[in-house]
This record gives sequence, structure tokens and C-alpha cells, in this order.
Amino acid sequence: MNFKIINSNFYLNLIIILSIFILDRLTKFYVIYLDKINGNSEIFSSKFLNIYLIWNEGIAFGLFSFNENNLYNFLTIFILIIVFVILYMISKSSGLKKYSLLMILGGALGNVFDRIIYKAVPDFIDFHIGNFHWFIFNFADIFISIGVIFLIIMEFTVINKNNKI
Repeated sequence: MNFKIINSNFYLNLIIILSIFILDRLTKFYVIYLDKINGNSEIFSSKFLNIYLIWNEGIAFGLFSFNENNLYNFLTIFILIIVFVILYMISKSSGLKKYSLLMILGGALGNVFDRIIYKAVPDFIDFHIGNFHWFIFNFADIFISIGVIFLIIMEFTVINKNNKI
């Protein structure tokens, strides 16, 4: 029996996805734990970085937060469909594009897990300069963002041999 999908690349891909997922889970568990023992207060505060827990019920960086269960469930199902699309794209990709998609998938799985288990995603990293605060995010969001940035850079830098300049 020939299993083409199970080869050394499969295991490397699985290790990348699981490493991102586990790092995300561990950091979220730790911040949730610290939040409980500190009584819902700021866990860490400095001139440019605060660590405190918020529960994000929306999509990326808290956008479109709402309390309507039907919309939340629809959004979760939509995100699961996107995860399957990313899996398909990974199977058809190679090189940096594949690793970018693996980072996106690892982060997406971490956030989807939270949406299913907690009905919200725990976000806790707050970068700021003075009173200007960026969106609060977590490690899954970092990997998703890095993967997307790499895909954008590749789109602008890879020369399409079919197009003449």
C-alpha cells in the first residue's frame, strides 16, 4: 500500500503546525491562569507592552465582535471552511508559500480551538506607544500575520514568467 501523503514532508509539516498550536495553547493557558490568580488585573505593564486578558468574540484583532449566537456560529463555520481551503492550498504549494500557509494554519487552528471551546479567543498582547494602542492579539495571531506578510511579499516579488515587462 502506497501512502503518498505520509512522507518526511508530511511529518515536518505536522511538526510545524503542532508546534505553533502548542505554543499558542501554552501561552493562552498561562495568561488565563495568571489572570485568575491576579484577580482580573494587568499581568504585566511597561512603557510599550501590556499583558492582560481580554476575550475576543469577533474575528481578527477583535473586529466584528457581537453577542448574537447565530452570527457567531456562522462565523466559526466560515473559519472552519477557510481552514480546509488552507489545507488544500498547502497540498498544492511548495517552498516558502507552503511554510507561510503552514504558519497561517497553525495559528488558525489555535484560534478555532478557542472559538469552539471558550466561545471566544483569549487575546493578551497589547503593544502601545503612549496612548496609541495596537489591537490586542495572541501568539496565533502573530503566526497568522507573519504567514500573510510572507504571502504578500512573495506575490509582489516573484516574477511571473508569463508576463512580459
